Amino acid sequence: MLIDTVGENLDISKNSGKQARHVFVFLEIFTHEGGIQSYVKDIFRSYLGLNTGYQADVFLLRDTFKCSNPFESDNLKFHYFQNQSPQIGRVKMGVTLLKYLLQKRPKHVFCGHINLAVLIQNLCQPLGIPYTVLTYGKEVWEPLKNQEHRALASAAGIWTISRYSRDRACATNGLDPNKIKMLPCAIDGEQFTPGSKQLELVEKYGLTGNKVLMTVARLWSGDIYKGVDVTIRALPQIAQIFPEVKYLVIGRGDDQPRLAQLAEDLGVSDRVVFAGFVPTEALMAHYHLADAYIMPSQEGFGIVYLEAMACGLPVLSGDDDGSADPLQDGKLGWRVPHRNPEAVAAACIEILKGADQRCDGQWLREQAIALFGQDAFQQRLQELLSS
Repeated sequence: MLIDTVGENLDISKNSGKQARHVFVFLEIFTHEGGIQSYVKDIFRSYLGLNTGYQADVFLLRDTFKCSNPFESDNLKFHYFQNQSPQIGRVKMGVTLLKYLLQKRPKHVFCGHINLAVLIQNLCQPLGIPYTVLTYGKEVWEPLKNQEHRALASAAGIWTISRYSRDRACATNGLDPNKIKMLPCAIDGEQFTPGSKQLELVEKYGLTGNKVLMTVARLWSGDIYKGVDVTIRALPQIAQIFPEVKYLVIGRGDDQPRLAQLAEDLGVSDRVVFAGFVPTEALMAHYHLADAYIMPSQEGFGIVYLEAMACGLPVLSGDDDGSADPLQDGKLGWRVPHRNPEAVAAACIEILKGADQRCDGQWLREQAIALFGQDAFQQRLQELLSS
């Protein structure tokens, strides 16, 4: 009775003559913006571009049908379970998904987050339906709870975004690295392109005649690993060689007062510009203001490095994280110890001198798109689904 009631809005008989090839289950995609959400949208976009006749149903725990969804189609059907009570929403999705699995017997289920892995294991394993868990970064870098660990270890496969995330998850949780497949982040080369500086933005931020370093990051006290404070500490040394240097920081959060005080204490407050939050549609114009993208961080991957390179900007990252993939182990950018201001300063000076091939904006863009563009992402997704 409960199954009939919960599943009454799910038309599982539609297209009954066609096999439901795939099922995707995610926490949320459209309610909030973020790196994971952007990554999943790339999966949807590429899935719809596959010429394979694949069909999939997507179950979304925290999203509502009222969300704007450009991916709804005959080959990609969405089902929403947002509820004022998270527990009720989870039960409804679980029961409806069970009914779906019993009647449709899909080829494969893709679990979009470790927090859903136990549920997916409990539903799929008794039915003999294989499932794959998608992982991204820090959510699997620390020891997992016993149930989550069993769900991950029992999966038919694991996808992740970088070698670093794979290696760290395996080392911490004793996973089989041969089970983990790579689906790196993608960059839209049409959305992020080189361009000239907009005069109104130059004037707004006081950047006339300046060499501009830029970072896009959340300024949360829990995210100091982004390295904004390290870059501020590097500014006095950089300014000795490039007295016209300024640092444009895009993002907001509760750590901004500390960062502003640090800049004042170091005598570089006039060189640090806090731009606050910038919406995605305005971000590219801000990339065009910069001479280099600087983020000595610890990332699971670092999509912002690809965005910057697609805009023709040289990039600097930390040397012990997932940025090794977008920067191709240093071939496409500078990788330095992420908490070392002296190393950051030395690399920034080298970048601003512009003599290295890694400062060639057109070459950087070509490399980034060839390796991580939408076509490369779609081809890799096809390979993973076919295997």
